[in-house]
Amino acid sequence: MTEQKTFYITTPIYYPSDKLHIGHAYTTVASDAMTRYKKQRGYDAYFLTGTDEHGQKIQQRAAEAGQTPKEFVDGIVAGIKSLWELLDIQYDDFIRTTDERHEQVVQQLFQKIYDQGDIYKSEYSGWYCTPCETFFTERQLAEGHVCPDCGRPVQLAQEESYFFKMSKYADRWLEFIDANPDFIQPESRRNEMISFVKQGLEDLCVSRTTFDWGIKVPFDTKHVVYVWFDALVNYISALGYGSDNDEKFRKYWPADVHLMAKDIIRFHSIIWPIILMAAGIELPKKVVAHGWLLMQDGKMSKSKGNVVDPVVLAEKYGVDAIRFFLLREMAYGMDANYSEEALINCINIDLANDYGNLLSRTTAMVDKFLGGVIEPGTEGTEFDADLLALAAATPENMAKYMDKMDAANAVAEVWKLVARANKYVDETAPWALNKNGETEKLKTVMYNLAEVLRQVTILISPVMPHVADKVWAQLGLTAETAGSDWTALGWGGFPAGTKIQRGEPIFPRIDAEEALKQSAEAAAEAEVDAESEAAVEYLPIKPEITIEDFEKIDLRVCKVVAAEKIKKADKLLKLTVELCGEQRTVVSGIAMKYAPEDLVGKQLIIVANLKPVKLRGVESHGMILAASLGEDMQVVEAPCTILPGGEVR
Repeated sequence: MTEQKTFYITTPIYYPSDKLHIGHAYTTVASDAMTRYKKQRGYDAYFLTGTDEHGQKIQQRAAEAGQTPKEFVDGIVAGIKSLWELLDIQYDDFIRTTDERHEQVVQQLFQKIYDQGDIYKSEYSGWYCTPCETFFTERQLAEGHVCPDCGRPVQLAQEESYFFKMSKYADRWLEFIDANPDFIQPESRRNEMISFVKQGLEDLCVSRTTFDWGIKVPFDTKHVVYVWFDALVNYISALGYGSDNDEKFRKYWPADVHLMAKDIIRFHSIIWPIILMAAGIELPKKVVAHGWLLMQDGKMSKSKGNVVDPVVLAEKYGVDAIRFFLLREMAYGMDANYSEEALINCINIDLANDYGNLLSRTTAMVDKFLGGVIEPGTEGTEFDADLLALAAATPENMAKYMDKMDAANAVAEVWKLVARANKYVDETAPWALNKNGETEKLKTVMYNLAEVLRQVTILISPVMPHVADKVWAQLGLTAETAGSDWTALGWGGFPAGTKIQRGEPIFPRIDAEEALKQSAEAAAEAEVDAESEAAVEYLPIKPEITIEDFEKIDLRVCKVVAAEKIKKADKLLKLTVELCGEQRTVVSGIAMKYAPEDLVGKQLIIVANLKPVKLRGVESHGMILAASLGEDMQVVEAPCTILPGGEVR
C-alpha cells in the first residue's frame, strides 16, 4: 500500500489585536483554501494557526485596560477564533504561546542552544520598536530615525540580555539558500533577504529584563525570552517536538509552507532557519511572503484608522464572496488594492455574470427545452472538442499555480473554463437547436454545460466552501453523486437522467450605488457612535468661547410625539418632535438606553439650528441633548410647564 502524502502549512500566529481587519484575513483564508485543495488531492493535510501572546506591548496594553496580560489576551483570542469560524477557516490546531506545551519547548530549545555555546550574556544597547517588537541598529533605521517597518518612533534600549550567535551561521545560511533557490518565495523577497545577510548578520538579542510578560529563560529567570524567538517555535511545539508524544512532529515536519505577509519575512526566512540550524532540526521546505492589501491611503492599519471589518463585509456580501475576492485579487507576491467598489465589481462580474449566470442559463434551458432532465445526446456539435479539451486541461493548469501558493492565477485558470462555457452557449445556440428539432445535439450541449458546472464547482470549492451545496441543489445532485475531490474530475461524471431543480441566483447582482451609499451612511453613524462612546473617564473641558459664540446655538424645548427604531442600527432612534408649531424628524443615538415608547410624550431639549445630516437614510434636523459619563447616559428633560418651542437660555 502506498503511504499517504502529508502536507503541513502554517500561518504566522497573530498578535491578539482587538480589531483584526480584512488584510489579516488573507493569510488565513489562503492557507485554509490550500489545505482544502491538498485534501482534495488526497493529501493528509495539516493546518496550524494561533496567537502570539507575549511581549512588552501586550503587557502595556493589559495595564492600560486594568487587567493581567493573561486576562487581556483571553478575551481577545475568543474573538479571533470567532472570526475564523465566520470565514469558515478549518484549522487543525490553534496554538497559543501561553500554552504550557509551547512554553516547555521554547525553554528546552533555548537551553539546548545555550548549552552548545550559541547563546551568551552581554548588554544590549540600541533601538527597539515596541509595536513591531524588533531590535534595530542605527544603520537600519529609516529616515527620521524611525522604525523601517512601521514608521513609528523607536526607543533607546539598554539592558542586560542574552544574545544568539546569528553571525556564526551567516555563511551556512547563504549556502543553504544557494542550494535551495525555491526556499524563499517570491524571488524578489529571496533577493532582499540575501542582500540583508550579505550586508553583515549581527548577533540577535534573545532576552529582555525590562518587563516580565514572557517565557522565563530556564537558567536565568529574571530574563524573559525575546518574543520572536518564542513565537517562531510554535511551528514545532504544536506538533509535540521534544515531548513524550512527538508523533505529529515525525509525521508532518518539515513544514511544506510557512505563509505570511511580506513585513515579517525576515523573521521567518533568516532568524527561524538559523535557530533550527543551531538546534539541529531540519528546515521547512518553503517560506512564502504575500503582499499587503492596500487602501487608497496606503497599507491597511488600525493606527491609520482605515481598517475594513471582515465581519461587516461577510454579513453584507457573504463569506464565499469575500473569500473569492481576497484570493482572486491578490496577485502572487504583489500588493493588492482594496475598495468596496472593487469588491462589488468582482461579485457582479466574476460571480454573478460569469459563474452564477452560467448556472442560471443552463438550468433555465434544461427546464424549458428538455423537461428538466439532463442526459447526454447521441450527436455533438463542432464546438464540443474545444470545450472538452479545456475542461480536461484545467485541473492541472490550476494545480501548477496552487502548488506554488499562487491562488489568484489558480482561480483565473478555472475562470477561463467558465468563460469558455459561456461562449459555448452563444456558439451552439441551444434555443435554435430546440427550434430546429435537433434534440440530440441539444441534449449534448446541455449535458456538456452541466458537466462543466460540476467540474468548476469541485475545483473552486476550496476557495468558496459553501458554493457546492447551492449548485448541487439546482443541478439535482448531492455531494456524493457530484463528487468532491480530484478523482471525480474525469469527463462524464454527471449522472445521466438527473432531474434539475431551478432556484434563485446563487450570486444576485448588487446595486453598487445603493450598497456604497449604505456603507457611507454606516460609516457616518459609526463616527457619531465613536465620538459618543470614546470617553470612559471625564472628557477635558473644551476651549473657552465667547457669549457671542454661545448665542449662535438655538436650544429649544421639544415634545416627542412619535418614536421608532431604525432598522439595522442598534443605537439609533427616529424621533418625531414638535416645536414652534411644527414637527421635524431627529435621529438620536439613545436606543441602547431608551425604548421608543419610553420617550413619547416627554419634553426634551433640542439643538434646533444644527445643520441637517443623514444617518441610515434618515435626515436628522437637530440634536437631542443628553448627559453622559462613560456608558451611563440620560436625555435632558424640560419642564412640562414650558410649551414646545420655548427657548433654553
